[in-house]
Amino acid sequence: MARKRSERKELLWRFLIGIVSGIVLGVWKILVFVLAIIQWFVILFTNKRDKDLANFCEYWNSEVYRYLKYLTGVTNERPFPFMSLKRLSKFEK
Repeated sequence: MARKRSERKELLWRFLIGIVSGIVLGVWKILVFVLAIIQWFVILFTNKRDKDLANFCEYWNSEVYRYLKYLTGVTNERPFPFMSLKRLSKFEK
C-alpha cells in the first residue's frame, strides 16, 4: 500500500514539474531555433560549425529527452530546473 501512495505522490509531482519544465523548455526552444539559424549562417560564411553554439543547443536536446522520459514514467529523475543541466552527447567534428 505504501508503494501506491508513493507512486501517486510522484504522479502529482510529475504534473507540476511537467508544467514548470514545459514552460522553461518552451521558451528555451525559441532561443534554440534562433541559434540554429545563426549556426546555418556561420556554416554558410565560414564553412565550419561553431562548437559553442552546437554544445549549447545540445543541452536543450538533452533536457527535452530527460523531460519526456520523466513525463512518460520511464524514470524518476526530474528534468531542469529541478535538477542540474546535463548534456548527453558532445560536439562531433
